[in-house]
Formats: sequence, C-alpha cells, structure tokens
Amino acid sequence: MALPLAPPIQPQLARSANDLPAGDGWCFEPKWDGFRTIVFRDGADVHLQSRNGRPMNRYFPDVIDQVRRVPAERLVLDGEMIVMVDGIQEFDLLSQRIHPAASRVDRLARETPAEFVAFDLLAEGDETLFDLPYLERRKRLESVVADPVRLTPITAEPEAAREWLAGTGEGVIAKEDSAPYRPGERTGMLKIKRVRTADTVVMAFRFGKEPDTVGSLILGLNDENGELHVVGHTSSFRAKQKRELLGLLEPYRTYERGSGEPSRWKSEEELVWEGLRPELVCEVAFDHITGQRIRHGAKFLRWRTDKDPQDCLLTQLRE
Repeated sequence: MALPLAPPIQPQLARSANDLPAGDGWCFEPKWDGFRTIVFRDGADVHLQSRNGRPMNRYFPDVIDQVRRVPAERLVLDGEMIVMVDGIQEFDLLSQRIHPAASRVDRLARETPAEFVAFDLLAEGDETLFDLPYLERRKRLESVVADPVRLTPITAEPEAAREWLAGTGEGVIAKEDSAPYRPGERTGMLKIKRVRTADTVVMAFRFGKEPDTVGSLILGLNDENGELHVVGHTSSFRAKQKRELLGLLEPYRTYERGSGEPSRWKSEEELVWEGLRPELVCEVAFDHITGQRIRHGAKFLRWRTDKDPQDCLLTQLRE
C-alpha cells in the first residue's frame, strides 16, 4: 500500500460519562455494538485492522467487498463492523465470525453478513487528516463514503441524540466539533451507554472467595413457554452484603450443585453453583446483551418482593 498511514494505528478512544455533555461545541453519534475497525484501502488492496492492531481480513471477506465498491479508492477509515438482524445489533453473531475454518467463515458471511459503519476519515489520497477539526473530517467523510459502506448518523441536538439512549439503541458517542484525531488518546470524545434494567429470577448462587460469603447470583428469565433460562450474573455487592446474602438465601437452597462452562479466567471451584428455588426476584441494570444473555456482569439494584417470578420474561432484554 502507498497510503500516508500504515497499520497498525491505535484508534482514538472515548471517556465514559453518565449523561450527554452540556453546552455548545458537541456533536452526537449513535454508539455501535460491534468490532472497532480501521480500514485501509488503496485501490483493490484492502486491509482491516482490529482495535488492538490485528488483521481481520480472513474473517470478513464480505466487508472487504463492501469497501472495494466505495468510489474513493485511496483512504483510511475509522468505524465499526456490526451484524444487524431485524434492526437489532447482534454481537454474538458477529463474534462467531472469528473462526479458524475458512468454510465456516464463508458460510456465516452469506448467512449473517457483516456491515461496516464509517464514522471518521483519517486519510484521503496522500493527505493525513489527524489535525483537522472533527467537523471538517466529517464533511470530508460524507463526500467519500457511499453504499454499501454505511455512514453513521450525526446530530448537534441533544434531544435528538437521546433517542439513541432509548429503544434498541446502545448509547451515544459525543464528539467535540473542533477536536483533532489523537490515536490512542481519550480526548475529545465521550461515550454514554444506554443502561437498561430487568427484573430477574435468582436461580442459583456461587460462594465467594472469603468463607461464608456469596460471590455472585445466577440470574434467569422465562421464555414464552415459561421455561427459565440463565441470562447472566451479578456480583456487585459490598463485603457486608456478601456475608448477609448467605443467610437470606439459605431458606431457598435446594442443595443441588453444578458447574458452569470451563473458563480460562476462573478456577473450577469458582464455577460451582448452588441451586435455589426460583422464588426470589431482583432488579438489575446492564448495558450490553449477546443473544439472550447479559454480556457483562449486571449491577444489582434491589430486591423485588412485589414481583412474581413467572412475570420475569426474556422480552425485557430487548425492550
């Protein structure tokens, strides 16, 4: 490639915030739930780079084809690879594309094609654009991106941006309109995640590392047939709460024991769970889901003694 930038490039990062920033000088984009990707294109030669600098070409031949069909032939784009099904971003389906078997990758590329969403232009032709203000880079981006590559929406209106914090949105990225692009730095950008809540059934628990403590609660939700499915866990308890939880759970214990799926992060002992009668309900907060599971640990909010466990439905994850 004869581009002015060469891989690997660290993407500019965002600081976390609890709400949209106040005042002028900000633009807002939707937050995407996929793989951050830097795209290098020089004619027919395309290189996909992951956030941590690894090549991604072998996993996403469909995205390479999309980039080659953009009229601009020499550019470097910052964006996100996603998989959309019925208007919902499916991170689990995207993750399945990272597979060593080329036949599987080709099949999934046909069955659940990925899309590239562009949200910044880092170089065009022989020119590097890092030092240009964001708004100027955005205008240049709009002039070079065309179908089938998607251009991320943008608004300067906070109220319009709040729509991405509701519905099926994942959140908002706020960008200073005068900010340059600084690879690897958390400057000029904020991320505000969409926080969701759900009333979940406490199906089991795991002991904590300290004696006579609870480490985590295993959470479940019912499908339309009333069958209870594990959807995640919560371990956001203070030391005192972890000691008190054991007494609270004791009347509900079934003394059934089992073990979760093997993990390179946890010992076999840490994966052992203790069964509970599905009668306790707690409300939790979470930000991301994968398929029908809460991707990261949920945050415990409160017990819901007023809630019937049968009313805790899987549909809450998509509401």
